[in-house]
Amino acid sequence: MDYAKIAGLVIQYVGGKENIRSVAHCATRLRFQLRDNGLRNEEAISDIEGVKGVFLTQSQFQIIFGSGTVNLVCAEVQKQLGVMEEKPEDKNEEKGNPVQRFIKMLSDIFVPIIPAIVAGGLLMGLNNLLTSPLIHGQAVIALFPQWQGLATAINTFANAPFVFLPVLIGFSATKKFGGNPFLGAAMGMIMVHPDLLNAYQIGIADPPMWNIFGFQIAAIGYQGTVLPVLAVSWILANIEKRLRRVTPSWLDNLTTPLLSILVTSFLTFIFVGPVLREAGNLLAAGITWLYNTLGPVGGALFGFAYAPITMTGMHHSFIAIETQLLADSVHTGGSFIFSTASMNNVAQGAAVLAVLLMTKNDKIKSICSASGISALLGITEPAMFGVTLKLKYPFYAAMAGSAVGSAYLAATKTLAQALGAAGLPGFISMKPDHYMNFAIGIILSMGVSFALTIVFWKKVGLEKQDSTKAAPVSGLPAPETPDTQTAVLYAPMKGEMIPVERSEDEVFASKALGDGVAINPEDGMVYAPCDGTVTLLFPTRHAVGIRTESGVEVLIHIGINTVQLDGQGFEAYVAQGDTVKQGDQLILADLDLIREKGLNPQTMMILPEGAGLRIRRSADSQVDKDTRAVAVYK
Repeated sequence: MDYAKIAGLVIQYVGGKENIRSVAHCATRLRFQLRDNGLRNEEAISDIEGVKGVFLTQSQFQIIFGSGTVNLVCAEVQKQLGVMEEKPEDKNEEKGNPVQRFIKMLSDIFVPIIPAIVAGGLLMGLNNLLTSPLIHGQAVIALFPQWQGLATAINTFANAPFVFLPVLIGFSATKKFGGNPFLGAAMGMIMVHPDLLNAYQIGIADPPMWNIFGFQIAAIGYQGTVLPVLAVSWILANIEKRLRRVTPSWLDNLTTPLLSILVTSFLTFIFVGPVLREAGNLLAAGITWLYNTLGPVGGALFGFAYAPITMTGMHHSFIAIETQLLADSVHTGGSFIFSTASMNNVAQGAAVLAVLLMTKNDKIKSICSASGISALLGITEPAMFGVTLKLKYPFYAAMAGSAVGSAYLAATKTLAQALGAAGLPGFISMKPDHYMNFAIGIILSMGVSFALTIVFWKKVGLEKQDSTKAAPVSGLPAPETPDTQTAVLYAPMKGEMIPVERSEDEVFASKALGDGVAINPEDGMVYAPCDGTVTLLFPTRHAVGIRTESGVEVLIHIGINTVQLDGQGFEAYVAQGDTVKQGDQLILADLDLIREKGLNPQTMMILPEGAGLRIRRSADSQVDKDTRAVAVYK
């Protein structure tokens, strides 16, 4: 595989170097922040060697390569761009609602430290194999005492990431919050200093006390905690940033770190730490109680919803909760999140293997063979975005399989004791006496998913869908030839969208004025379908023209024969020459008035100068201003 060639094609088809704001990667996906998402060519990217799928989420364009390949492609892309890491986001460019931004924040903090936590979890699994009574009621170290030292060493290695978890989170979180990550790591070290009472000894031993001017402060550590160190990192970063703004440069390096650590440390042990430690314990206890109370029903619901949750990226927020559950496993029993994720992953893998068995499409076969195994081993993005979501019904089958397996695990209270690869390798993260239940859960998930996929394949006729190139996630069908995408137009109104040839206006339907779409509107507000300049606004305000940044002319004609109203019932929010952004309000039309006058409010969006241009329409029928309606190609 020529990674330099692949990287060059990726850069070209996402709009060129000038269109790339930043690039990074996770376990399977290359993640781009683009200046203009409309310039990307998803079809061309999908045809690049190694690409298993593409999708756009929360303004971030992601290309799925799979584990092992994505890091090599990303390194080559960064080499060609001269960019070695993702740039901090400009606050003015943050997108998404508060929940989405919070989830992204947790993702940015925890994703970099997952390898360390997973390594500790897998080592803990190895220790369980050595110390659990698996052989006629005896442990391996009892049968072979010479292995005792090995088990002790592995146990130490396994515990380290959890004991020093505040150091890992402190570094990552402080960096995310805009502070010095090494100060964050230092703060994490303070929180687990050996002079403090170990957090796992609370209630067993009395903590040492600091007497500071008559004020008693309990010296208790924060091993294995999550919420306290997140809050402390935010406080530290903000204190540091404010101090740097007011401290003279010649004094900055001396006093800013000193005061930041000193003030944050006292706030940590006096107030922030104790309050949030208790909050974390209550959160873990509450989630455990809820899961145990709902039982199989709760397990089934969580298992059924896990794949859609993964699509939104919300599953990254589970990392903080799962870490807390595992750190307090003495009271919580372990993590049900890992168990559910394992059921979801093997269900997705089984659905893909069913598609592999049934399909006759060579390209889908090649994607299935790699992504199916990858999903069974714990990486589902290639399977989901490359196969099951595109064919839709295998995705539903996998959701059902995940629900059945998760319900069984909830009924048998099968919980993970460590993080690891959520899938077939998940056994190592379970207690040995839970291996059988975990295996039954996997068989149920895979069996239901595999069987339902085959049923859907035969009943719904998926073999016909797979005979043509599957549509990208955006919902726009693939073009017949690999043309260059020049613009993406969003729906200008809310309502039912149809091809312009089905318009009730014979002139527009003949395409004599240009190709495009017609919308039967439900609401009278007309929005800009793209970024561009208003080149035309009729005096009657029933039509408006926009030139996109790439030079494509777009005409929006509101209603049929509405020129007769002479502007009555139309209110314009823009003027000729104005610059607009996609989604900006252009014109408000009084649909009731149009109908009262005996006219049809059907609205057309066409390319009046479309010579040499080709379009492909979205398959969506119900649209609004956030729906991609038309892609324009040269």
